[in-house]
Amino acid sequence: MCIRWPRILTPTDLSQIIRKQKNPLTALQIFNEAKSMYPSYRHNGPVYQTMVGILGNSGRISEMKEVINQMKNDSCECKDSVFVAAMKTYARAGLMDEAFSLFKNIPKFNCVNWTMSFYTILQIMVNELRFDDARCLFLENGCKWEVSSRIRSLNLFMSTLCEKGRSDVALKIFLAMDYQGCCPDRESYRILMKGLCQDGRLNEGTHLLYSMFWRISQKGSGEDVIIYRTLLDVLCDNGQVEEAVEVLGKILRKGLKAPNRSRFRIDITQCNNVQDLEAIKRLLNEALIKGGIPSLASFSAMTIDLYMENKITEADKVVKEMQDTGFRPTLSVYEAKLATLCRESEVNEAVKVIEVEMVKAHCVPT
Repeated sequence: MCIRWPRILTPTDLSQIIRKQKNPLTALQIFNEAKSMYPSYRHNGPVYQTMVGILGNSGRISEMKEVINQMKNDSCECKDSVFVAAMKTYARAGLMDEAFSLFKNIPKFNCVNWTMSFYTILQIMVNELRFDDARCLFLENGCKWEVSSRIRSLNLFMSTLCEKGRSDVALKIFLAMDYQGCCPDRESYRILMKGLCQDGRLNEGTHLLYSMFWRISQKGSGEDVIIYRTLLDVLCDNGQVEEAVEVLGKILRKGLKAPNRSRFRIDITQCNNVQDLEAIKRLLNEALIKGGIPSLASFSAMTIDLYMENKITEADKVVKEMQDTGFRPTLSVYEAKLATLCRESEVNEAVKVIEVEMVKAHCVPT
């Protein structure tokens, strides 16, 4: 092993040297020899992370574990990205208990923020279908000061649970946040509502919607329409048109805070006379926009949601109505349409959006 050592060794120098080694065990030997060759030298967090990454990527798990223990004993300041890499290595090797044990021991290291490690261990546990363990872990650690962005962690966790068809666990997490001083945001409601509706939990979805009225919808925000629409659409798909209309009435009164003079009237017989389910949904969507006080937020939210569902024709009609009402479509609206057209390989139509529609609307592409 021929190494050209510098006169004065820094952690950056050592990181560069060990990265050049083809054999991970050679890199580890150099890593361990550095302190004896340079008595004043001390490893820092980045060089430990480099060594852990090299060993983890090569499957040298026992050696990686030794380096992690050495880092703990050195008490050098480290970022939680080193734990993220190690836990993912354990997970790939099927060593879930090792990953969990490492996370539980992070407080013993000199790491002041382990938010990403928290996200990672939750993801690992959910992927392994350990939902109850993940829920307990979240409730135990979600509000610790070392974990920042509580709402973001809540939303990521609920999103993963809902993707796995476990909106019931996501709902328990959501309800428990009240007791931990964490207030869910609009994205929290959107994620959970979508999950509950996909799992057919319409009763829970309805109660969740009503809870919005006295929490995030107190000022009648137009951006809430996409959450309302999710439940109304699924109620219609489930043959519960009357229930959908009843819920719509409460949305207009309590959610969108529509004044009586501008509140959109929809007759249940009008829906019953329409055989096309999609036509009924369009009536309800129209009521969501026209039922309250029209706003750029409500038009934009509805339009983007429709584009994301590949309902281009219906979304275009909302854009036209938005313009007729005096609102100018935002860049995000056109970006949503472009994304949909590109997904459908409608490249020529996408070009027209940029060269014609956006120019006409005085919207500058980025």
